[in-house]
Amino acid sequence: MRDATDDDRAVDHGVPPDTPPDTPAADDGAPDDHGAAPASGTPETARLAGGQWFWAAVAVTMTVTGVLIVLNQVFFWNPGGFTLLLNAFLYVVLACFLSQVFILVRARRSTERPRFSVPWYDAVLAAICVATNLYFAVHAEQISLEGWDYAAPPPAVVGSFVLWLLVLEALRRTAGLVVTIIAGAFSLYPLIAEQMPIGFLQGVPFPIERAATVHALGPDSILGLPLQTAGAILIGFLVFGVVLQRTGGAEFFIDLARSVFGHARGGSAKVAVTSSASMGMMSGSAVSNVLTTGPMTIPAMKRAGYPGTYAAGIEATAATGGSITPPIMGTAAFLMVSFLGVPYSEVALAAAAPALLYYVGVFTQIDAYAARTGLRGELRSRLPKALTTLRTGWPYLLALGVLILLLVWRRDEAQAPFMAAALLLAIALVRPRRRLGARGLLAVVIDSGRSIAEIVGIIAGVGLIVGALSMSGASLSLARELVAAVGDNVLLILIAGAITCFVLGMGMTVSAVYVFLAIVMAPALVELGVNPVAAHLFVIYWAAASYITPPVALAAFAAAGIARTSPMATAVTAMRLGAAKYIVPFCFALNPALVAQDDVGSVLQAVGLAIVGVFAMGAAFEGYAPLVEVRLPGWARVVALVAGVALLLPETVSSLTGLLVMVVLFGALRVLRGREARADQRPADEQPPDEQPPDEQPPNGRDRDEEPPDEQAPDDRDGTTPGVRQDGDPEVRA
Repeated sequence: MRDATDDDRAVDHGVPPDTPPDTPAADDGAPDDHGAAPASGTPETARLAGGQWFWAAVAVTMTVTGVLIVLNQVFFWNPGGFTLLLNAFLYVVLACFLSQVFILVRARRSTERPRFSVPWYDAVLAAICVATNLYFAVHAEQISLEGWDYAAPPPAVVGSFVLWLLVLEALRRTAGLVVTIIAGAFSLYPLIAEQMPIGFLQGVPFPIERAATVHALGPDSILGLPLQTAGAILIGFLVFGVVLQRTGGAEFFIDLARSVFGHARGGSAKVAVTSSASMGMMSGSAVSNVLTTGPMTIPAMKRAGYPGTYAAGIEATAATGGSITPPIMGTAAFLMVSFLGVPYSEVALAAAAPALLYYVGVFTQIDAYAARTGLRGELRSRLPKALTTLRTGWPYLLALGVLILLLVWRRDEAQAPFMAAALLLAIALVRPRRRLGARGLLAVVIDSGRSIAEIVGIIAGVGLIVGALSMSGASLSLARELVAAVGDNVLLILIAGAITCFVLGMGMTVSAVYVFLAIVMAPALVELGVNPVAAHLFVIYWAAASYITPPVALAAFAAAGIARTSPMATAVTAMRLGAAKYIVPFCFALNPALVAQDDVGSVLQAVGLAIVGVFAMGAAFEGYAPLVEVRLPGWARVVALVAGVALLLPETVSSLTGLLVMVVLFGALRVLRGREARADQRPADEQPPDEQPPDEQPPNGRDRDEEPPDEQAPDDRDGTTPGVRQDGDPEVRA
């Protein structure tokens, strides 16, 4: 699981083999790595030579060591009385995983090297990183007891500067230059805090050597809450996500989605949404999700008749939603656990209803589009059987069930993912049908090390922002000034927060945006009466919205590269398909029942009305109402949109009014449609012999259950398939 962009700007190692050469994998802010993971699942140690074996062995050793240290800390093994203080534990985590950033990620994305081919300067940086962090780990008790963060000996001061620079370089490689500049500027802010011209930005000044020691040795910066969350909780979920994918979980969820939705109208799009949501729960990364499932789902949607822009927009929208979908979400959700001091199960439960509303909106629109344009599903004979898929994929459902049970029952988010991953690994090692051999196990270790290294590189850098605001005291004054600026207007500060999240999300990862605004914006929202859980989820939703919103819509741009469509047009389509992501956060900020922060009856009522409201909004955006099966003229689309928004508001009167308006509107349109149909009917003897009613006319003149002729291979020149409607072609009307 990568950061919910944040992820997405984390390293994405390798584009799947079907990805067109113009896929903007290198343009999403993700730097290159020293070895791309093959999409086929072959371990990266295959066909290594010379020194590559050495560095592969180093990466495996450091990953195994780091995970064992985390297991010891999480399960309190303490063999032979061995135990680590919190700061010593975090330094060991940095030594094992931050150093791997310099082994796995190239300094310049333009440089091309074989897998695990590490240049001398990266080897030096990795060695310095290990040595510096182990030095601090050995002296962890002295750092705490003697206050080295404010009065450190000279070697520790030098080491603090070294760690500061290493963290910034690791952040540049894993999250991109923009994030690094922002984090670096914030980390230097305490040096000039006293000279800031604006009153509420002024803070306590620090000399540079004191700032370095506070950043490297204090409990609120590099070793602050983000890294503590990563070490205690996030690493386990990263390992579980890798195990789930490497043992075949991705294929299972795609097959399950095809068996359930493949035969329905617009089935290929519904399969794309379901499979991308499932993959997003495992990876937590929108861009890597697009690059993983997009090469399979986007061509399938285009073959079914969806225009390329629409197909790419569907994939981008679905992939972005995966990072906000329980039970496994993006990195920001785990940071939210630490900021709020609540169990992860409570965060996952709170995020369940908004995620459901998001995907109800997407499903409504793609179903409406399929009905409006006459798109059919796949032949049942070509789809996997649901029972067969469930029978062969029971280990994945069992592992997810165990994970959810442990999160809800034991409320121990640190141990639960390790237990679920161990169960899945045990089944995979002995299962005769799909046994995970030595090479597969090695691939799990390598992928886990890479995923953890990427997140640790981002999280450690984000900690610099927290440390700078904390040591200068500016975080408290910023929240206070925000409240004073807006008075008691909650809606105004929500709008300001949404704009801020979106703007920062264009250049920073979701984790970085969340950490910054969890300190500055969320306290102001809470002070104005917004529920704390709703306030923090509001920040996460709007920070993630930048991935489908122009001008910097990384997930949409990645999908456009696969579909060979205009990036901006794809982003606009994805923005329309994911419209719920822009409206729902305001609704649950004003109505905490939508995030399960009320009694059961109120929650069920709010969620039920919200589902109907999102359905109405989806019908309004597409101009067609599924279930009712009527087209919406322009005026009806406006009315349906207003009624849908009213259904999501917390006031009972507005919700019931919206429900009544929607029922009357759709009922009246249905009656009018029936009258028009009866008026257009002609006597049977006047019907032309070969004419079929419009609703029964199959696309392309072929019956749905008739086997189609052999599909022609795509044209390599433009990636299109002869006989398939592309962008700009006339729509097929039902």
